[in-house]
Amino acid sequence: MVASTFAFAVALRRREFGLLRTAGATPGQIRRLLLAEAAALGVLASAAGCALGAAGAPLLARALVDGGLAPAWFTVGGPAWPFHAAFWTGVAVALAGAVAASRRAGKVGPTAALREADVDADTLPLGRALLGTGLLLAGLGLLVWTYATDPSALLKRKTYTTLPMLLITGIALLSPLLVRPAARLLRLRGAVGTLVRENSAASVRRTAAVAAPVLVTVALAGTLFGSAASVTRAKGAEGREQTVAEYVVSGPALRPVTAPAGAVVSPTGPTSVFVRDGDAAVVKYGARAVTDPAAFAELTRLPVVAGDPRDLDDRSIVVNEEFERRRVGETVEVWRADGTGPVRLRIAAVLALGTGDNGPYVTRANAPGSVPDRIDARGGGTAAVRALEASGGTVRTADAWAEAARPSNGSPQARLGMVLVLGIALVYTVIGLANTLLMATSVRGGELASLRLAGATRAQILRVVTGEATLAVAIGTLLGLAVTALVLGTLGAGLAALSAPVALALPWATVGAAAGVCAAVAIAASALPAWRLTR
Repeated sequence: MVASTFAFAVALRRREFGLLRTAGATPGQIRRLLLAEAAALGVLASAAGCALGAAGAPLLARALVDGGLAPAWFTVGGPAWPFHAAFWTGVAVALAGAVAASRRAGKVGPTAALREADVDADTLPLGRALLGTGLLLAGLGLLVWTYATDPSALLKRKTYTTLPMLLITGIALLSPLLVRPAARLLRLRGAVGTLVRENSAASVRRTAAVAAPVLVTVALAGTLFGSAASVTRAKGAEGREQTVAEYVVSGPALRPVTAPAGAVVSPTGPTSVFVRDGDAAVVKYGARAVTDPAAFAELTRLPVVAGDPRDLDDRSIVVNEEFERRRVGETVEVWRADGTGPVRLRIAAVLALGTGDNGPYVTRANAPGSVPDRIDARGGGTAAVRALEASGGTVRTADAWAEAARPSNGSPQARLGMVLVLGIALVYTVIGLANTLLMATSVRGGELASLRLAGATRAQILRVVTGEATLAVAIGTLLGLAVTALVLGTLGAGLAALSAPVALALPWATVGAAAGVCAAVAIAASALPAWRLTR
């Protein structure tokens, strides 16, 4: 974003640099001038950021504690190194963002002082093109590699929070190459629409400087909240698909029930098993203890890869593909939940990993201390319902149980963390949009005056200026949605590879709110100076 803004600033100052060259300035002096400006701005902005951070950090810390994202003793204070890190990072980012622009400024010749056209040429320096392409390919490669080697990692928050950053940054760096084709594709009607389209396509750097921060915000909103919602929906759908019961009873400690005639009842409870991983490590697996394997097999529809869950007995275990040993008929050494063992159990069936909750399953004989917390039942009519009510749990239909058990979109702490990330990005985007558009529109006095002389009304000029800002926001939104579609598509492929339900969800409300805020700021920041210039 800093690079886009500096590139646009250089494009606005071509005539100035041409005059300096005419007066005898060398390319090296032009480059040093721009880098000195970047350093000065970086120092001032970093100092202001540190001051605002010192004032705002206690408020943020309090919000983290109140939201459960930090412990109660968490406070702000102590060492000063975070301020040093923030300050010098800000200065370094300003200088890094200005390097490519300063080189381009040094190439401006004296004849640029005579130029009247504002069409951008050579909009993407080689260094930025290489960096953007490298990040884009790295992001795509990591997505494909993760899908091919460990699709379950795509469902983890650390993966879908960090991996899209490479794609977002890569496409943001390459945005000057993308905005012109995107603008040309649009068919806007009337003279105003034609001017909006052609001005946006001609002023690539201005359009890219607006589209890049919008892209970042929309892509973050779509990938973070979309991935979390998709994983949540997949878990809920998976739980519903895996039971064919009519009724499900849930409760912390259910009493045994007697199944009436014609009813099939399957109580299960939580337990755990421990399996050695290598010579020293022991891995704990959350498991389910089955009371009646025959009834359990009749009422469940597990994603079986090999074997048959009906073969489960006191001398066997049903495992998933996460186990190191996962061939039907092999034996695996396990320790029970109370630490007793090891016992050698034969693998009766192997399940697909799914969203992470598929197995293992053992019988009650290998789950000491386990108490049923769920009873699946089918058949038996009202007599079965009365018997289930005697268990002391909550009796629901399978659909009602699935709806009640459907997980929310992550923990409140996780949601707060994503909101903070998106909020910081949105604030940064608002600042970047306002800065770029105020700067861009304020130097268009001659252009807007020419439109007035050509017969354009003040309202038409305002529609052109705000239309260009809106179009740039729309292009950034489309690019952000493209990144979101790519990430969610890979997530869907990962769910399919894990034999889990593919239930993708795009958070339209969150994405729409982010794009709407960007559009409102862009329209206001372009309309205000245009209104002043056309008085």
